[in-house]
Amino acid sequence: MKQENKKVVIIGGGITGIAVAYYLQKEIKEKGLPLEYTLIEASHRLGGKIQTVRRDGFVIERGPDSFLERKLSASRLVKEVGLQEELVNNSTGKSYVLVKDKLHRIPEGAVMGVPTEISPFVTTGLFSPLGKVRAAADFVMPRTNVKGDQSLGQFFRRRLGDEVVENLIEPLLSGIYAGDIDQLSLMSTFPQFYHAEQKHGSVIVGMKKMKALQPKAKSERQKKGAFLTLKSGLQSLVEAVEEKLDSTAVMKGIRVEKVTRGGNKYWLTMSNGKTMEVDSVIVTSPHLAAQSMLSHYAALDSLKNMPSTSVATVALAFPKEAIKNDIDGTGFVVSRNSDYTITACTWTHKKWPHTTPDGKVLLRGYVGKAGDEAIVDQSDDEIVKVVMDDLDRIMDIAMKPEFSIVSRWKHAMPQYTVGHKERLESINKHLKSELPGLFLSGSSYEGLGLPDCIDQAEAAVKKVIQYCRM
Repeated sequence: MKQENKKVVIIGGGITGIAVAYYLQKEIKEKGLPLEYTLIEASHRLGGKIQTVRRDGFVIERGPDSFLERKLSASRLVKEVGLQEELVNNSTGKSYVLVKDKLHRIPEGAVMGVPTEISPFVTTGLFSPLGKVRAAADFVMPRTNVKGDQSLGQFFRRRLGDEVVENLIEPLLSGIYAGDIDQLSLMSTFPQFYHAEQKHGSVIVGMKKMKALQPKAKSERQKKGAFLTLKSGLQSLVEAVEEKLDSTAVMKGIRVEKVTRGGNKYWLTMSNGKTMEVDSVIVTSPHLAAQSMLSHYAALDSLKNMPSTSVATVALAFPKEAIKNDIDGTGFVVSRNSDYTITACTWTHKKWPHTTPDGKVLLRGYVGKAGDEAIVDQSDDEIVKVVMDDLDRIMDIAMKPEFSIVSRWKHAMPQYTVGHKERLESINKHLKSELPGLFLSGSSYEGLGLPDCIDQAEAAVKKVIQYCRM
């Protein structure tokens, strides 16, 4: 008698969910596995925060604009779906920190704000002489003896002092997570800094040695950056993956409201009034949505208290002559010691030249951060005005933009606060014993970047196959 296929449901159609579906489908076909899957997405499109606007020759990202090349899973997926010719590295250039009303170049050799070359650090105007002397204490200070996790702020303030943290490290690191570095977990965000300090007795020495171990760029690639994107926009990846999926296995515009385990099965209650019986569940939805659909189980209770930050981006298109004070570089981040609403700005036309027609300029401003999210709720016109006022102070912009695109991401940036790793381990332990065959995967758990999400997707596929073979 033919074995009945086991049913797997993937909840959430962001990059994690579609990568799970793609790699699970691939395994099923290549190995003849007795499995079938369904991908359920609450909205009417796949891709989550990956959205590209193509307008008047511009390529504008509403969400993420790139991914790290050294994290291989994203470029591997790109190549698998036939888009390898679309890959392009960012152009390198000077990057700055805005402190008060002055742009300071990020010192050469800095690794996420940690200096690895002495001369650029000594000569920069980012810090006072006293701030530089305080940072040098890292060379003689004993290793951190904190047991368990600690905040990024606690770790770096102790090693390098408040001034280096506030004028360089905080703008760079908090920009990635839109968070408060005095709340963000060191071990869940940048554990490499802790390990470098523990091994070498100094975070500066440790990062310098780690940097020296990295392979040198080949001469023809030295001018290329560390990030990759697609010439036609990252939404092209979503579209290409979706084309590879079995269309009958994808359900859009349907929200899973409740997941219940009964016997060896899971029952899904959906917004269209229907129910679905499956053998295994992979939840790739944001943590609050995951907790809501499983709120009757205590295993996920800690997710209720996990914060998320709201942010917005503003893309502004201009003719080249509109920018009176053109700046040699690809963008800047903003110190909290500065009286600005924006947290960063990318000179997209310089960082990603393919995105912008000749004779045009494309700026992308960022607003919203932990503890300062009210701007995200303002009208498009108000957000554009605030961003324009801030940029005008720096760049002397003589014209109104030809057009602007405001993208809001409400509660979209999960915050890995101190103890995140331990809480996640506890959740997974409880799931294994109480809800076997149900797995969590996605940006709320083990990394925000596209490669991190794809890595989690591949790991989830292995787990669900192993479970269904039991």
